[in-house]
Amino acid sequence: MRSAEATDGRDEGAFGPGAVLVAALALSIAVVYLATFDGIVTLVYAAGTAALLAGALAFERLRREPAAEVPPASDWTVTAAAIEGLGAEAGEAVAITDRANRLVCANSGFIDAFGGDSAPPLLPAERPALEALTRLAREAWREGHAAAEDLSIAADGSEAPWQVAVTRAGRGEDHLVWRFRRIEAASAALLVDLDLGGPFGRMLSRAGIEAAVVSADGLVRSVSAGFAERAAGDESATLVGQDFVGFLRSDERERIFFAREGRGGTPQTLIDVPLTDTPPGKAPASEPVAGDTLMLLVDSGVGVGSSWDGAMQAGVAQLDALLSQLPLGLAMTDRDGRFLFGNEAFLRSVDREGRGLPSFPTDLVVREDKAALSDAVRRHGRGPATSGDMAVRLVSSPEEPVSMGLAGVRGLGEASVLISLADSTQENQLRRQVAQATKMQAVGQLAGGVAHDFNNVLTAIIGTCDLMLLRHTPGDSDYDDIQQIRANSNRAAALTWQLLAFSRQQTLRPEILQLPDVVSEVSPLIKRLLGEKITYYVQHDRNLGPVRADPQQLGQVIMNLAVNARDAIQSSGGGAGRISLLTRSLQATEVIKLGSEVLPAADYTVLIVQDTGGGIPPHVLPKLFEPFFTTKERGKGIGLGLSTAYGIVKQSGGFIFADNLLDKQGRPTGARFTIYFPVHRGEVPRKREPLEPVTSSDWSAGGRILLVEDEDMVRAVAERALARAGYDVTACPGGEEGLEALGAQGEAEPFDLVVSDVVMPGMDGPAMVRAIREKHPDMPVLFMSGYAEEQLRKDIDIPDMHFIAKPFSVAAISDKVASVMRIARKARADASG
Repeated sequence: MRSAEATDGRDEGAFGPGAVLVAALALSIAVVYLATFDGIVTLVYAAGTAALLAGALAFERLRREPAAEVPPASDWTVTAAAIEGLGAEAGEAVAITDRANRLVCANSGFIDAFGGDSAPPLLPAERPALEALTRLAREAWREGHAAAEDLSIAADGSEAPWQVAVTRAGRGEDHLVWRFRRIEAASAALLVDLDLGGPFGRMLSRAGIEAAVVSADGLVRSVSAGFAERAAGDESATLVGQDFVGFLRSDERERIFFAREGRGGTPQTLIDVPLTDTPPGKAPASEPVAGDTLMLLVDSGVGVGSSWDGAMQAGVAQLDALLSQLPLGLAMTDRDGRFLFGNEAFLRSVDREGRGLPSFPTDLVVREDKAALSDAVRRHGRGPATSGDMAVRLVSSPEEPVSMGLAGVRGLGEASVLISLADSTQENQLRRQVAQATKMQAVGQLAGGVAHDFNNVLTAIIGTCDLMLLRHTPGDSDYDDIQQIRANSNRAAALTWQLLAFSRQQTLRPEILQLPDVVSEVSPLIKRLLGEKITYYVQHDRNLGPVRADPQQLGQVIMNLAVNARDAIQSSGGGAGRISLLTRSLQATEVIKLGSEVLPAADYTVLIVQDTGGGIPPHVLPKLFEPFFTTKERGKGIGLGLSTAYGIVKQSGGFIFADNLLDKQGRPTGARFTIYFPVHRGEVPRKREPLEPVTSSDWSAGGRILLVEDEDMVRAVAERALARAGYDVTACPGGEEGLEALGAQGEAEPFDLVVSDVVMPGMDGPAMVRAIREKHPDMPVLFMSGYAEEQLRKDIDIPDMHFIAKPFSVAAISDKVASVMRIARKARADASG
């Protein structure tokens, strides 16, 4: 039937409309030729008619061809179903976006976490996380794939860390597939799943290990059935809320037994494992919480059984995973001392992260401790189960001994040794910081005392030089020598100022200022000091908060850091480099993210000085701010520049830190000093107008002065200087003598001014002045001291007192006394008028 139908179709095609048209064309050509008998006309007619016929046939063929099918619109239902199943299986939130960052489809995990109105990278997150998501999108469009760890994104009403992976996909690769996985604390989940009453607890009991979870106050929270049987005689007893120690006893050899079994029982090795992963108050009463401890009692007389069912194998795997997540460093060796296992905390404690454990524990300690550790491991690995501690020094930190615990373990297979080592990295770092701070404080107090005594000596030397210069004129043989002595004394006074700056006892005059203003003032001087080979770069952040500091002292800090950076670049070779001075604004939330134990959470204005000098050696960093510590050659530095900067910053309420800039390989490429100044809050006070200076020549009224100073040379210089200025001076060596001199004057003729030292043996200056003020409350007082004026005003707390810092010259004390006398005379005139 199919063949006949095909033949009929071909016959119809042979005698169809096409054949009829050809026949009609031939007939019409014949008619034209018969009518004209002209061959050319007939040929032209035939050609034109053939062309028309061909066009008609082509048009008919195109008309009969079917129209091209329009592809259907994109259907995302299949994709949505696929990513819904993928997310449910892998626990991920999945979303697909187009090139315009519009959400095409997403699974329920994404909708529940971020809502249907958010599309990555524009998710509810802080600015750093948004910038990271944007970078991931750009990298995925460019490279095809991108990923990031630990991005803080808000989901379900709270922020949480997420893992993010982005992949470019689609027929035209014009879509991005976003996959989000919430980072959960694996250890916390593991601890929550710890069930001592199930197969895990029974497995431990069969292996000779009884377990209990004990709270921070020593009460039982849960126990294994074997523990309940041996402690109370009933394996179904919960023992919850009872005292854990009450179930145990120890003998004179400090061996531990179950109290119910007495000394006839098997000695136990007690291992306590802190469970600190679950936050307090977040777990039910039956689950471990912060402060809970997993107590393991290992039976020293139990061997390994031959039957290992599936539950026991699952328990061993769970124990292995549990030890891997604990913060306590644990490792296990065989009886010959070869390492079998070590968790992450143990690797961190011995500084072996990423490298794994060596073959033997002795490879971790210094040479002097190898023999002792080898004997201890061998002793605990043979014979009855024992435990103990020993002090060793690790190769990673040979200067700090650590306590290593060793315990012989039985019942887990062949005899082995369990080694415990606390991860004391942060503790050691904090101990070093406390020791450094204590040392710096002690050195500061010593420096302040030395500077005070030295100032007394310099006052006598400078004052004597001034008195000698009054008797000599330029050109005398001794004039130049005296000037040289005076100049060297002033240089020594500058050194004492630096000591006082380090000990935070120098006089500061703080103002409310902007850091860029101070930087602009000192920049021209810094450029002249750096030379032509060193590039000086300055960059300021926007919206910097004001700070409270002394602008002159702060400029000195910047100068000291710039000079230190210049010397570092020159000493590194070549003499060419770059010094960058940057200012930044740091918010309190960013300070919290830094996790610093020193820097309080507050808003700061940050000053950064960094260089390309090759960095600071690690052994130099802890001593960097100590006075008189320097790495420069003899004669090129005395080691007070950085210590002075440290003292000024700390006295201004700021913090200064030093570290190294590192390249991609971790090698230092330069040093960086970072200074944090708290942002000043409140109204900016107006600057006080400077007082008009008064000299001794402006004051001709004279006056009677009580001078009290315990240093003989200082007292003699001050007495001669004031006497030459026209004052009637009564000099006394101490506070008691000063009161006697005042009493001898009587009530009618008191002194016009008391000039006194502060620190004196016996009665000091403030105590004497308080006694004087009881009888003469308006008596003006001028204190002399080598300590800081600001600190003295806090300690003394006497109103209307004046201050002159040691060392001073003859002209300085004369002018200061004249100024105080003039102020006192004006105050009395105002009171009487």
